[in-house]
Amino acid sequence: MNKSNIVNKLKIINDPVYGFVKIPFDFIYDLLQHPYFQRLRGIKQLGLTSLVYPGATHNRFQHAVGAMHLMSQAVAVLQSKGIKISEKESEAVHIAILLHDIGHGPFSHVLEHAVVEGISHEEISILFMERLNEEFNGKLSLALEIFKDNYSKKFLHQLVSSQLDMDRLDYLRRDSFFSGVTEGVIGSDRIIKMLHVSGDQLVVESKGIYSIEKFLIARRLMYWQVYLHKTAVVAENMLVNVLRRAKYLLKKNEDIFGTPHLLFFMKHEISLDSFIRDESVLQKFAMLDDCDIMSAIKVWTLHDDFVLSTLSKAIINRDLMKIELRNDAFDVERSSKIKKRIQEEYSLKEDEIDFFVNEKVLENHTYTLTGENINILFSDGTLKDVSEASDILNHDVLGKNVKKSVLIYPKFLKDWAQNL
Repeated sequence: MNKSNIVNKLKIINDPVYGFVKIPFDFIYDLLQHPYFQRLRGIKQLGLTSLVYPGATHNRFQHAVGAMHLMSQAVAVLQSKGIKISEKESEAVHIAILLHDIGHGPFSHVLEHAVVEGISHEEISILFMERLNEEFNGKLSLALEIFKDNYSKKFLHQLVSSQLDMDRLDYLRRDSFFSGVTEGVIGSDRIIKMLHVSGDQLVVESKGIYSIEKFLIARRLMYWQVYLHKTAVVAENMLVNVLRRAKYLLKKNEDIFGTPHLLFFMKHEISLDSFIRDESVLQKFAMLDDCDIMSAIKVWTLHDDFVLSTLSKAIINRDLMKIELRNDAFDVERSSKIKKRIQEEYSLKEDEIDFFVNEKVLENHTYTLTGENINILFSDGTLKDVSEASDILNHDVLGKNVKKSVLIYPKFLKDWAQNL
Protein backbone atom coordinates (compact mmCIF):
# COMPACT_ATOMS: atom_id res chain seq x y z
CA MET A 1 0.00 0.00 0.00
CA ASN A 2 1.20 3.49 -0.82
CA LYS A 3 2.21 5.14 2.47
CA SER A 4 0.70 8.39 1.26
CA ASN A 5 -2.74 6.72 1.35
CA ILE A 6 -2.45 5.66 5.01
CA VAL A 7 -4.62 7.88 7.21
CA ASN A 8 -3.40 8.75 10.70
CA LYS A 9 -6.54 8.08 12.72
CA LEU A 10 -5.14 8.82 16.18
CA LYS A 11 -5.74 12.52 15.79
CA ILE A 12 -6.11 15.32 18.34
CA ILE A 13 -9.29 17.40 18.76
CA ASN A 14 -8.96 20.81 20.39
CA ASP A 15 -11.88 21.02 22.82
CA PRO A 16 -12.64 24.38 24.53
CA VAL A 17 -13.50 22.64 27.82
CA TYR A 18 -10.72 20.04 28.19
CA GLY A 19 -8.05 21.22 25.77
CA PHE A 20 -6.55 18.53 23.56
CA VAL A 21 -8.66 15.38 23.28
CA LYS A 22 -7.03 12.30 21.76
CA ILE A 23 -8.96 9.86 19.59
CA PRO A 24 -8.08 6.65 21.46
CA PHE A 25 -8.74 3.99 18.78
CA ASP A 26 -8.54 3.82 14.99
CA PHE A 27 -12.14 2.62 14.80
CA ILE A 28 -13.36 5.59 16.84
CA TYR A 29 -12.03 7.81 14.06
CA ASP A 30 -14.14 5.88 11.52
CA LEU A 31 -17.25 6.41 13.67
CA LEU A 32 -16.49 10.13 14.10
CA GLN A 33 -16.28 10.48 10.34
CA HIS A 34 -19.53 8.65 9.65
CA PRO A 35 -22.46 10.80 8.40
CA TYR A 36 -24.67 9.49 11.23
CA PHE A 37 -22.28 11.00 13.76
CA GLN A 38 -21.41 14.14 11.80
CA ARG A 39 -25.10 15.14 11.83
CA LEU A 40 -24.74 15.82 15.56
CA ARG A 41 -22.87 19.00 14.65
CA GLY A 42 -26.23 20.41 13.54
CA ILE A 43 -28.11 19.59 16.74
CA LYS A 44 -27.86 22.03 19.65
CA GLN A 45 -27.15 20.49 23.01
CA LEU A 46 -29.53 22.80 24.86
CA GLY A 47 -32.38 23.38 22.44
CA LEU A 48 -33.45 27.04 22.56
CA THR A 49 -31.56 27.89 25.75
CA SER A 50 -29.34 30.19 23.67
CA LEU A 51 -32.29 32.62 23.70
CA VAL A 52 -31.47 33.04 27.41
CA TYR A 53 -27.72 32.39 27.46
CA PRO A 54 -26.34 33.51 24.07
CA GLY A 55 -23.20 31.38 24.41
CA ALA A 56 -25.13 28.13 24.79
CA THR A 57 -24.95 27.20 21.10
CA HIS A 58 -22.76 24.12 21.55
CA ASN A 59 -23.85 20.89 19.90
CA ARG A 60 -24.25 17.16 20.52
CA PHE A 61 -21.06 16.41 18.58
CA GLN A 62 -18.98 18.35 21.11
CA HIS A 63 -20.71 16.71 24.04
CA ALA A 64 -20.18 13.20 22.68
CA VAL A 65 -16.48 13.84 22.09
CA GLY A 66 -16.16 15.31 25.60
CA ALA A 67 -17.88 12.31 27.20
CA MET A 68 -15.53 10.02 25.25
CA HIS A 69 -12.55 11.96 26.62
CA LEU A 70 -13.78 11.50 30.20
CA MET A 71 -14.27 7.80 29.49
CA SER A 72 -10.60 7.54 28.51
CA GLN A 73 -9.66 9.06 31.85
CA ALA A 74 -12.03 6.80 33.79
CA VAL A 75 -10.81 3.60 32.12
CA ALA A 76 -7.17 4.57 32.76
CA VAL A 77 -7.90 5.28 36.46
CA LEU A 78 -9.72 1.99 36.99
CA GLN A 79 -7.00 0.01 35.22
CA SER A 80 -4.37 1.67 37.41
CA LYS A 81 -6.28 0.39 40.47
CA GLY A 82 -6.15 -3.20 39.25
CA ILE A 83 -9.61 -3.38 37.67
CA LYS A 84 -9.37 -5.65 34.64
CA ILE A 85 -10.56 -3.91 31.48
CA SER A 86 -9.27 -5.48 28.29
CA GLU A 87 -8.35 -3.52 25.17
CA LYS A 88 -11.50 -4.85 23.50
CA GLU A 89 -13.68 -3.81 26.45
CA SER A 90 -12.03 -0.39 26.57
CA GLU A 91 -12.73 0.20 22.88
CA ALA A 92 -16.33 -0.99 23.31
CA VAL A 93 -17.10 1.26 26.28
CA HIS A 94 -15.58 4.22 24.38
CA ILE A 95 -17.86 3.43 21.44
CA ALA A 96 -20.90 3.14 23.73
CA ILE A 97 -20.36 6.58 25.30
CA LEU A 98 -19.47 8.20 21.97
CA LEU A 99 -22.76 7.01 20.43
CA HIS A 100 -24.99 7.34 23.49
CA ASP A 101 -26.74 10.42 22.05
CA ILE A 102 -26.59 9.60 18.35
CA GLY A 103 -30.36 9.10 18.31
CA HIS A 104 -31.19 12.70 19.23
CA GLY A 105 -33.34 14.62 16.78
CA PRO A 106 -33.53 18.37 16.13
CA PHE A 107 -33.12 20.56 19.22
CA SER A 108 -32.34 17.51 21.36
CA HIS A 109 -34.81 16.91 24.21
CA VAL A 110 -37.13 19.76 23.20
CA LEU A 111 -38.63 17.99 20.19
CA GLU A 112 -38.01 14.41 21.34
CA HIS A 113 -41.68 13.49 21.06
CA ALA A 114 -42.76 16.26 18.68
CA VAL A 115 -41.05 15.01 15.52
CA VAL A 116 -41.34 11.29 16.27
CA GLU A 117 -43.96 10.56 18.92
CA GLY A 118 -43.55 7.88 21.53
CA ILE A 119 -39.97 6.91 20.73
CA SER A 120 -37.06 7.97 22.95
CA HIS A 121 -33.68 9.08 21.65
CA GLU A 122 -32.13 6.09 23.48
CA GLU A 123 -34.21 3.72 21.35
CA ILE A 124 -33.17 5.50 18.17
CA SER A 125 -29.54 5.47 19.37
CA ILE A 126 -29.73 1.68 19.54
CA LEU A 127 -31.17 1.57 16.01
CA PHE A 128 -28.26 3.67 14.73
CA MET A 129 -25.73 1.52 16.58
CA GLU A 130 -27.24 -1.67 15.19
CA ARG A 131 -27.16 -0.24 11.67
CA LEU A 132 -23.52 0.78 12.14
CA ASN A 133 -22.77 -2.68 13.52
CA GLU A 134 -24.03 -4.21 10.27
CA GLU A 135 -22.05 -1.74 8.21
CA PHE A 136 -18.82 -2.39 10.14
CA ASN A 137 -19.21 -6.19 10.27
CA GLY A 138 -19.97 -6.62 13.97
CA LYS A 139 -17.40 -4.21 15.41
CA LEU A 140 -20.04 -2.62 17.65
CA SER A 141 -21.43 -5.87 19.09
CA LEU A 142 -19.72 -5.56 22.46
CA ALA A 143 -20.51 -1.84 22.65
CA LEU A 144 -24.18 -2.67 22.13
CA GLU A 145 -24.07 -5.27 24.92
CA ILE A 146 -22.59 -2.69 27.28
CA PHE A 147 -25.02 0.02 26.17
CA LYS A 148 -28.03 -2.27 26.72
CA ASP A 149 -26.61 -3.48 30.08
CA ASN A 150 -26.38 -7.05 28.82
CA TYR A 151 -22.64 -7.46 29.44
CA SER A 152 -21.26 -9.37 32.41
CA LYS A 153 -19.25 -6.41 33.76
CA LYS A 154 -22.03 -4.14 34.96
CA PHE A 155 -19.71 -1.31 35.97
CA LEU A 156 -18.91 -0.68 32.30
CA HIS A 157 -22.58 0.11 31.63
CA GLN A 158 -22.60 2.37 34.70
CA LEU A 159 -19.77 4.41 33.18
CA VAL A 160 -22.09 5.00 30.20
CA SER A 161 -25.46 5.31 31.97
CA SER A 162 -25.98 5.80 35.69
CA GLN A 163 -26.35 8.60 38.23
CA LEU A 164 -22.60 9.20 37.95
CA ASP A 165 -21.79 8.47 34.32
CA MET A 166 -19.46 10.21 31.88
CA ASP A 167 -22.48 11.70 30.13
CA ARG A 168 -23.53 13.69 33.21
CA LEU A 169 -19.99 14.65 34.12
CA ASP A 170 -19.48 16.16 30.68
CA TYR A 171 -22.80 17.89 30.14
CA LEU A 172 -22.74 19.65 33.52
CA ARG A 173 -19.26 21.03 32.98
CA ARG A 174 -19.83 21.78 29.27
CA ASP A 175 -23.24 23.41 29.69
CA SER A 176 -21.85 25.50 32.54
CA PHE A 177 -18.91 26.58 30.37
CA PHE A 178 -20.99 27.65 27.37
CA SER A 179 -23.90 29.16 29.29
CA GLY A 180 -21.61 31.04 31.66
CA VAL A 181 -23.54 29.73 34.68
CA THR A 182 -20.64 29.02 37.04
CA GLU A 183 -22.81 27.15 39.55
CA GLY A 184 -22.54 24.15 37.26
CA VAL A 185 -18.76 23.86 37.45
CA ILE A 186 -17.80 20.46 38.87
CA GLY A 187 -14.51 18.77 39.65
CA SER A 188 -14.81 16.02 37.05
CA ASP A 189 -11.09 15.24 37.21
CA ARG A 190 -11.25 14.70 40.96
CA ILE A 191 -14.41 12.58 40.72
CA ILE A 192 -12.90 10.34 38.04
CA LYS A 193 -9.68 9.87 40.05
CA MET A 194 -11.81 8.69 42.99
CA LEU A 195 -13.71 6.05 40.98
CA HIS A 196 -13.32 2.40 41.86
CA VAL A 197 -15.19 -0.89 41.44
CA SER A 198 -16.60 -2.98 44.29
CA GLY A 199 -18.71 -6.07 43.72
CA ASP A 200 -18.96 -5.23 40.00
CA GLN A 201 -20.49 -1.85 40.90
CA LEU A 202 -19.00 1.54 40.13
CA VAL A 203 -18.25 3.30 43.42
CA VAL A 204 -16.48 6.41 44.70
CA GLU A 205 -13.70 6.28 47.26
CA SER A 206 -14.59 8.12 50.45
CA LYS A 207 -11.96 10.78 49.77
CA GLY A 208 -14.13 11.94 46.88
CA ILE A 209 -17.36 12.46 48.81
CA TYR A 210 -17.05 16.26 48.83
CA SER A 211 -16.71 16.31 45.05
CA ILE A 212 -19.84 14.16 44.78
CA GLU A 213 -21.72 16.53 47.08
CA LYS A 214 -20.76 19.44 44.86
CA PHE A 215 -21.68 17.45 41.76
CA LEU A 216 -25.22 16.80 43.07
CA ILE A 217 -25.71 20.39 44.20
CA ALA A 218 -24.41 21.69 40.85
CA ARG A 219 -26.84 19.41 39.02
CA ARG A 220 -29.76 20.75 41.04
CA LEU A 221 -28.75 24.37 40.41
CA MET A 222 -28.18 23.82 36.69
CA TYR A 223 -31.65 22.36 36.25
CA TRP A 224 -33.46 25.38 37.64
CA GLN A 225 -31.04 27.98 36.28
CA VAL A 226 -30.43 26.53 32.81
CA TYR A 227 -32.34 23.40 31.78
CA LEU A 228 -35.66 24.55 33.26
CA HIS A 229 -35.06 28.30 33.02
CA LYS A 230 -38.48 29.88 32.59
CA THR A 231 -37.63 31.73 29.36
CA ALA A 232 -36.22 28.57 27.79
CA VAL A 233 -39.33 26.68 28.89
CA VAL A 234 -41.54 29.26 27.16
CA ALA A 235 -39.53 29.20 23.92
CA GLU A 236 -39.44 25.42 23.81
CA ASN A 237 -43.16 25.17 24.54
CA MET A 238 -43.84 27.53 21.63
CA LEU A 239 -41.57 25.48 19.37
CA VAL A 240 -43.48 22.29 20.19
CA ASN A 241 -46.77 24.08 19.49
CA VAL A 242 -45.52 25.31 16.11
CA LEU A 243 -44.69 21.74 15.07
CA ARG A 244 -48.01 20.55 16.44
CA ARG A 245 -49.91 23.15 14.41
CA ALA A 246 -47.98 22.35 11.24
CA LYS A 247 -48.80 18.66 11.65
CA TYR A 248 -52.47 19.52 12.14
CA LEU A 249 -52.55 21.59 8.95
CA LEU A 250 -50.84 18.83 6.97
CA LYS A 251 -53.57 16.41 8.07
CA LYS A 252 -56.06 18.94 6.71
CA ASN A 253 -54.18 18.77 3.37
CA GLU A 254 -52.92 22.35 3.75
CA ASP A 255 -49.80 23.31 1.83
CA ILE A 256 -46.92 23.39 4.30
CA PHE A 257 -43.27 24.06 3.47
CA GLY A 258 -40.64 21.67 4.74
CA THR A 259 -37.67 19.62 3.64
CA PRO A 260 -38.72 16.21 2.26
CA HIS A 261 -37.38 14.30 5.28
CA LEU A 262 -39.08 16.67 7.76
CA LEU A 263 -42.40 16.43 5.95
CA PHE A 264 -42.12 12.64 5.97
CA PHE A 265 -42.13 12.55 9.78
CA MET A 266 -44.81 15.24 10.04
CA LYS A 267 -47.17 13.50 7.64
CA HIS A 268 -46.83 9.95 8.95
CA GLU A 269 -47.37 8.25 12.29
CA ILE A 270 -43.96 6.64 12.79
CA SER A 271 -43.54 3.87 15.35
CA LEU A 272 -40.48 1.98 16.52
CA ASP A 273 -41.65 -0.87 14.33
CA SER A 274 -41.60 1.51 11.33
CA PHE A 275 -37.87 2.05 11.88
CA ILE A 276 -37.25 -1.68 12.16
CA ARG A 277 -39.33 -2.74 9.14
CA ASP A 278 -38.21 0.00 6.74
CA GLU A 279 -34.50 0.90 6.59
CA SER A 280 -35.25 4.15 4.78
CA VAL A 281 -37.02 5.58 7.87
CA LEU A 282 -33.79 5.70 9.87
CA GLN A 283 -31.99 7.14 6.85
CA LYS A 284 -34.56 9.94 6.64
CA PHE A 285 -34.20 10.59 10.37
CA ALA A 286 -30.43 10.80 9.90
CA MET A 287 -30.98 13.77 7.58
CA LEU A 288 -32.83 15.81 10.22
CA ASP A 289 -31.20 18.53 12.29
CA ASP A 290 -32.00 21.99 13.67
CA CYS A 291 -31.67 23.61 10.24
CA ASP A 292 -34.70 21.71 8.92
CA ILE A 293 -36.86 23.10 11.71
CA MET A 294 -35.62 26.70 11.61
CA SER A 295 -35.76 27.00 7.82
CA ALA A 296 -39.36 25.74 7.91
CA ILE A 297 -40.33 28.13 10.71
CA LYS A 298 -38.91 31.09 8.77
CA VAL A 299 -41.14 30.22 5.83
CA TRP A 300 -44.11 29.56 8.11
CA THR A 301 -43.99 33.18 9.32
CA LEU A 302 -45.63 33.99 5.97
CA HIS A 303 -48.26 31.25 6.08
CA ASP A 304 -51.95 32.15 5.83
CA ASP A 305 -52.80 30.22 9.01
CA PHE A 306 -52.93 32.73 11.87
CA VAL A 307 -51.80 30.30 14.57
CA LEU A 308 -48.83 28.96 12.61
CA SER A 309 -47.59 32.34 11.38
CA THR A 310 -48.05 34.10 14.73
CA LEU A 311 -46.13 31.49 16.71
CA SER A 312 -43.43 31.23 14.02
CA LYS A 313 -42.87 35.01 13.99
CA ALA A 314 -42.68 35.05 17.78
CA ILE A 315 -39.91 32.41 17.80
CA ILE A 316 -37.90 34.00 14.99
CA ASN A 317 -38.12 37.45 16.59
CA ARG A 318 -37.75 36.18 20.17
CA ASP A 319 -41.06 37.78 21.04
CA LEU A 320 -41.84 35.17 23.66
CA MET A 321 -44.91 34.62 25.78
CA LYS A 322 -45.37 35.41 29.44
CA ILE A 323 -44.77 32.61 31.94
CA GLU A 324 -45.86 32.30 35.55
CA LEU A 325 -44.43 29.73 37.95
CA ARG A 326 -45.76 28.71 41.33
CA ASN A 327 -45.42 25.79 43.71
CA ASP A 328 -49.12 24.97 43.80
CA ALA A 329 -51.70 24.65 41.03
CA PHE A 330 -53.12 27.71 39.29
CA ASP A 331 -56.67 28.81 39.95
CA VAL A 332 -58.93 27.11 37.39
CA GLU A 333 -61.29 30.08 37.11
CA ARG A 334 -58.40 32.50 36.45
CA SER A 335 -56.96 30.24 33.75
CA SER A 336 -60.39 30.01 32.12
CA LYS A 337 -60.69 33.80 32.03
CA ILE A 338 -57.29 34.10 30.36
CA LYS A 339 -58.28 31.52 27.75
CA LYS A 340 -61.57 33.30 27.07
CA ARG A 341 -59.82 36.66 26.67
CA ILE A 342 -57.29 35.18 24.24
CA GLN A 343 -60.07 33.54 22.24
CA GLU A 344 -61.88 36.85 21.90
CA GLU A 345 -58.73 38.86 21.18
CA TYR A 346 -57.50 36.56 18.42
CA SER A 347 -60.93 35.30 17.22
CA LEU A 348 -59.81 31.73 17.84
CA LYS A 349 -61.75 28.53 17.40
CA GLU A 350 -62.16 26.38 20.49
CA ASP A 351 -59.43 23.95 19.44
CA GLU A 352 -56.94 26.76 18.76
CA ILE A 353 -56.86 28.25 22.27
CA ASP A 354 -54.34 25.81 23.71
CA PHE A 355 -51.74 26.90 21.14
CA PHE A 356 -51.59 30.21 23.05
CA VAL A 357 -52.42 29.27 26.63
CA ASN A 358 -50.67 26.30 28.22
CA GLU A 359 -50.59 24.84 31.70
CA LYS A 360 -47.96 22.27 32.58
CA VAL A 361 -45.91 20.97 35.48
CA LEU A 362 -42.12 21.13 35.63
CA GLU A 363 -40.44 18.59 37.86
CA ASN A 364 -36.91 17.72 38.83
CA HIS A 365 -35.18 15.58 41.40
CA THR A 366 -31.50 15.85 42.21
CA TYR A 367 -30.94 12.21 43.02
CA THR A 368 -32.89 8.97 42.64
CA LEU A 369 -32.96 7.01 45.89
CA THR A 370 -34.05 3.79 44.22
CA GLY A 371 -32.12 1.76 41.66
CA GLU A 372 -28.41 2.24 41.02
CA ASN A 373 -27.28 4.70 43.66
CA ILE A 374 -23.98 6.52 44.03
CA ASN A 375 -22.14 4.39 46.59
CA ILE A 376 -19.23 5.60 48.68
CA LEU A 377 -16.44 3.09 49.39
CA PHE A 378 -14.75 3.44 52.79
CA SER A 379 -11.28 2.22 53.70
CA ASP A 380 -12.67 -0.75 55.66
CA GLY A 381 -14.51 -1.95 52.54
CA THR A 382 -18.00 -0.90 53.59
CA LEU A 383 -20.33 0.83 51.13
CA LYS A 384 -22.80 3.60 51.90
CA ASP A 385 -25.20 5.43 49.66
CA VAL A 386 -24.09 9.05 49.26
CA SER A 387 -27.31 10.26 50.86
CA GLU A 388 -26.34 8.38 54.03
CA ALA A 389 -22.59 8.99 53.88
CA SER A 390 -22.85 12.76 53.41
CA ASP A 391 -23.16 15.04 56.42
CA ILE A 392 -24.59 17.97 54.41
CA LEU A 393 -26.99 16.30 51.96
CA ASN A 394 -30.35 15.67 53.55
CA HIS A 395 -31.71 12.26 52.53
CA ASP A 396 -35.31 13.49 52.09
CA VAL A 397 -34.42 16.71 50.28
CA LEU A 398 -31.92 14.96 48.00
CA GLY A 399 -34.52 12.51 46.69
CA LYS A 400 -37.47 14.89 46.69
CA ASN A 401 -39.21 15.40 43.36
CA VAL A 402 -39.65 19.19 43.15
CA LYS A 403 -42.66 20.28 41.11
CA LYS A 404 -43.64 23.73 39.83
CA SER A 405 -46.86 24.65 38.05
CA VAL A 406 -46.46 26.72 34.89
CA LEU A 407 -48.94 28.97 33.10
CA ILE A 408 -48.01 30.37 29.68
CA TYR A 409 -49.97 33.00 27.75
CA PRO A 410 -49.32 35.94 25.35
CA LYS A 411 -47.29 38.74 26.86
CA PHE A 412 -49.71 41.53 25.98
CA LEU A 413 -52.11 40.16 28.62
CA LYS A 414 -49.50 40.35 31.39
CA ASP A 415 -50.83 43.40 33.27
CA TRP A 416 -54.46 42.38 32.84
CA ALA A 417 -53.81 38.79 33.92
CA GLN A 418 -51.79 39.81 36.97
CA ASN A 419 -54.82 41.66 38.35
CA LEU A 420 -57.19 38.73 37.99
